[in-house]
Amino acid sequence: MDWIWQPWPWYVSGPLIGLMVPALLLLAGKSFGISTSFQHLGAMCSPNSKVPYFRDYDWRRNHWRLVLVIGVILGAFIGAQLLSVEPVSFLPADYYSWRGLTLLIVGGFLVGFGTRYANGCTSGHTIMGLASLHWPSLIATISFFIGGLFMVHVLGF
Repeated sequence: MDWIWQPWPWYVSGPLIGLMVPALLLLAGKSFGISTSFQHLGAMCSPNSKVPYFRDYDWRRNHWRLVLVIGVILGAFIGAQLLSVEPVSFLPADYYSWRGLTLLIVGGFLVGFGTRYANGCTSGHTIMGLASLHWPSLIATISFFIGGLFMVHVLGF
């Protein structure tokens, strides 16, 4: 049972994540992606919206997306708090300040904008799109990595 308390190596966790794509396709006929849950929540909270992005989305037919997001959050909590030798903090200490809060808000806005602009998030493009051999997903994934490297190595975030 000691193996479950340690971080799993990439060659175990990577294929497990990758196997979720064909499992979701074969068992449920659904595509994996997290960012559509924003559209789902927006359509659910404002069913009479004038915004076509929310109005034209059938949230009742796609309720499974919300269940997926809740499962990801619950799984992350269980993994970090209950299946770790040392519980992991929610955020690094640097983010509990005005500067950190500002970075989180601006970063969240940019990620949300980029997700809609790229027509999907990192999980949707990188896991599902590449597994489906979609050319735009390869371009989006390369762009995600370039943007991340730029932020860390050039801007120092």
